[in-house]
Amino acid sequence: MRKFVVRQPIKDLDGATIGYEILFNVDSGPYSGDYAAADTISSFLLQNSDKVFSDGMTFITFTPNLLFKNTPRMFKQGEVVIQIEDSFIIHPLAQKMLEKYKADGYKICMTDFQFTPRYFALLEFIDFIKIDVKLISNITSIDNILKLSKAFHKKCIVTGIDSKELYDKAKTVPFDYFEGSYIAEAMTTKAGKTAYLQSNFFQLVVAVTKDMPDMDEIEAIISRDASLTYALLKMVNSAYFALRHRTSSIKQALVILGLSQLKQWVYLLSFEQNETSRGSEEVLKKSFLRANFCSELYPHIDGMPITQADAYLLGMFSTLDVLVDAPIEEVMAEIPVADEVRTAIVSQEGICGKLYQLMLSYEKADWKSIVVYANELGMETDILAQIYFDCVEMVNEIWENFANSDLQTRMEEEVPHHKNSHIQ
Repeated sequence: MRKFVVRQPIKDLDGATIGYEILFNVDSGPYSGDYAAADTISSFLLQNSDKVFSDGMTFITFTPNLLFKNTPRMFKQGEVVIQIEDSFIIHPLAQKMLEKYKADGYKICMTDFQFTPRYFALLEFIDFIKIDVKLISNITSIDNILKLSKAFHKKCIVTGIDSKELYDKAKTVPFDYFEGSYIAEAMTTKAGKTAYLQSNFFQLVVAVTKDMPDMDEIEAIISRDASLTYALLKMVNSAYFALRHRTSSIKQALVILGLSQLKQWVYLLSFEQNETSRGSEEVLKKSFLRANFCSELYPHIDGMPITQADAYLLGMFSTLDVLVDAPIEEVMAEIPVADEVRTAIVSQEGICGKLYQLMLSYEKADWKSIVVYANELGMETDILAQIYFDCVEMVNEIWENFANSDLQTRMEEEVPHHKNSHIQ
């Protein structure tokens, strides 16, 4: 199943773009509700475009579960418009929740507004009202809604404008803004594949929900999984956080994110449809082994222009093209690793490229190449076997713990409840 992030422009009568609605689509199968909303927000946070927040308002749908878990607080007031649907409006605590977000300075948009008391009760907390263009045929209802919105100083957005005929029809009604494929083509980008190790992720859920979360423990859990490491670093270095200096440190990324936003990020990931197969699990295991092997080789090489932590990332990110399902050049351009690490992974050049080649050669048992690269790095070849064996033993032990732990069995039985209920 391929996933796509869609950015649909919203324009005024003069054709000026006032904002965008962020949507999430898949090319097959049902996909809606919490899963779609969580994927939309996660993917939006990974956007690296500097224009993400500079092109006007950003409308994102938040489901009741996400609203009650305070997920909108991942964003600063004024950066997003909280979009709500009928599933939220019928909730008995809807008014109280909207009142809270409104008091905190968030703008709120109500989709598919209807001329009924249920909607009227929430009107004072709403900034934007969305109306489907198909409802224009019911001119009495539309006229009543527009009069009501003007009286309460709300802006009306007509949606579904997918043809000139519908646009001409919509222009006969005094709407404020227009949305649809005829108004402007949506911008669609492929979303990254989600392939993290499920049992390791469950340990992360437990770690962040402790009364006193241990950030060192959380760092260790994330560092075992190339996909989680990549997602964390890409998000923290995205346009949303607007860092002056990009970071490739998991520990520093966690500090920047903070415990509250870290919990929200893990909560969003718990809704995502993880795509880890047996094959991708083996790739994750290989990336962890490579990371530890490169890190353990590092102290035996003189004159390395990178740190030992960078050497770890060199091995860890060597499989990202497979895990993310994108060309390695594109993937490495999106994360802030040392230039030497990026060059080594993409083109196997430089002294770090020799370490990368040594790692690959040892996996293939290419003894001739092993001797060549070890000599170029100034290493004794007789230490390689023990280093590699120790790394394999350590990785196998961790993976065996994943497979046999009572934690995995217990939590897999409780997935619908535990995954989405315990992260505050």
